[in-house]
Amino acid sequence: MNRMLRVVPLLAIAFVLSACGFHLRRNAPLPASISRMHVVVSGNDELQRKLTRALQNADVTVEDNGGAGIAELRVPVATFQTQSLSQGGYVQITEYAVRMHTELDLADGEGKVVLPHQSIDLQHEYSYDSTDTIGNASQVTQIQDSLVDDTVQAVMFRLEAIGRHAQAAPAAASAPGKP
Repeated sequence: MNRMLRVVPLLAIAFVLSACGFHLRRNAPLPASISRMHVVVSGNDELQRKLTRALQNADVTVEDNGGAGIAELRVPVATFQTQSLSQGGYVQITEYAVRMHTELDLADGEGKVVLPHQSIDLQHEYSYDSTDTIGNASQVTQIQDSLVDDTVQAVMFRLEAIGRHAQAAPAAASAPGKP
């Protein structure tokens, strides 16, 4: 009886999660033309590390050096900027925005551009407390880390879209009634 009381809540949670449409995330299916990739990120080691990990999780072999047959993902710009948004009494800044600007492009193993030069711009706003400067620095660091995670996710979505586009193009070309 005691065992049954433990199982019933777990089954109820599983049922509720399946009914609401919750599904575990899967790795992005990436095209075979970028299954081996060299990643070059200028100026942001954290983005380089997290992007490499995300690609490896998507079954991409990340190479240390570029070369023939190896796709190259270039991220020449990955910068943060902090901007004040509002001011309180006595001209004290009370809100900031942390922005991350990233530019990237991707060439496949044959040197053909498969993802033309693009920009990803993300921002997160936060309230500033002038009495807690140590906490504010920690908050900015956490926001920057979150923006890096979001940027990696945006890059992976773009790479997944390349794979979907590559699969749809042959199907559209072979459709009946199309020249």
